Amino acid sequence: MTAEILGSALQHGVIAVLIQLALWPLFGMWSAGAIAVALFLGREIAQHEYKGDGPKAESWDYGLLQHWNLDSCLDVALPLLCCVSLASTVWALRRYLARA
Repeated sequence: MTAEILGSALQHGVIAVLIQLALWPLFGMWSAGAIAVALFLGREIAQHEYKGDGPKAESWDYGLLQHWNLDSCLDVALPLLCCVSLASTVWALRRYLARA
């Protein structure tokens, strides 16, 4: 794994958490995290469609099934991990404070 791949994935994770925090008051912590991860998943799928002949020339599932590699997977998995970690931490902290 190169530093460029890891750096890109970390940047995506930080941006996803910032999106989650910005949307938290509107949608709640879990939904905001899901929206942030969905943005990165959609971005990766669109990039894969353009690696083919473009979105209009390919079948609807082309971006879902083609051109996935470690970089693409990490660009979705790390934001997912970061958003789930933040939402879980907030949930656990709220439960702890409610019992205290």
